Amino acid sequence: MPDLELTLAISYYDHVSDLLRGRVRAEGISLNTIQLEVEEIFFRMIQFSEWDVSEFAFGKYVSLVAAGDPPFRAIPVFPSRVFRQSAIYVGTKSGIGEAKDLEGRRVGIPEWAQTAGIYARGYLMNHCGVRLENIRWVQAGVNEPGRKEKVNLSLPVGVSIEPVPDRSLGEMLASGDLDAVISAREPDSFVQGDPRVARLWPDSRPLEEAYYRETGVFPIMHVIAIKDAVLGRYPWAAMNLLKAFEQSKTNALRHLSRANSSRLPFAWAYSAVAEAQRVFGRDCWPYGIEPNRRTLKAFLQYAYEQGVTARKLKPEELFPCQVQAFSKT
Repeated sequence: MPDLELTLAISYYDHVSDLLRGRVRAEGISLNTIQLEVEEIFFRMIQFSEWDVSEFAFGKYVSLVAAGDPPFRAIPVFPSRVFRQSAIYVGTKSGIGEAKDLEGRRVGIPEWAQTAGIYARGYLMNHCGVRLENIRWVQAGVNEPGRKEKVNLSLPVGVSIEPVPDRSLGEMLASGDLDAVISAREPDSFVQGDPRVARLWPDSRPLEEAYYRETGVFPIMHVIAIKDAVLGRYPWAAMNLLKAFEQSKTNALRHLSRANSSRLPFAWAYSAVAEAQRVFGRDCWPYGIEPNRRTLKAFLQYAYEQGVTARKLKPEELFPCQVQAFSKT
């Protein structure tokens, strides 16, 4: 019997490279992989469902699930995870020195349902006492104008968003027309060293580690989504793909843990891996529901509080039944 042929759209990550290069195979599946920037993948998947399997934004995915009958279902594989205390940028002349200073200010976002923003606002709201309704929210593209929200929202009472179609967040922040920006992608002005733009917390690592130790939350940015049409006809594909992603990640962590060669092109990479494993455990990038239950529950709480989902979801609602019992062997 020939292998099932599927297309996979994903950005490049070291922990999926063995799968992309064929060193690891999903049993019974032949993958035709396409590597693109995540913004393009998300747009084309949500608009046209172009691929059988795709990396997808977690925030948009939970919004679609809560709305009912999404065109694809995710497996608990998380290619991108990033703490987002570093995602808050401020104008250096705005007078913003701490999180509470954001209240009463104009704060830009690329999309309210952007996953990074959901985590950042959840932290501001639940750990810094910031009231989201006391911020004047502005929506635009980060470095170019024209970006729009891609899912329906149920915004909390008192929260409103002003769309600006003809300017970018980065430009407005540098010019002083915004006081702050929350974004996964850095504004170009910050990357270029513009002195008018800085991070709210230039050294966010201590905050992020304290947040993890307090909550057990290691923010999940992206999931792997499979079209419903594929799962309906080949339900076994979900588990076979999950196992292949797990093996690829295991291989990457094993290589990164070896000090005899430079797997990554910067000094002390081995020490950085050892430090991460000290904080997060030997498998510092777990897949599956149970090892990530605290993160999943926290994100679903944030999404509900912020009106990204109209109802509060449970982690089990996010993933097909075939993979819910998955555990690393």
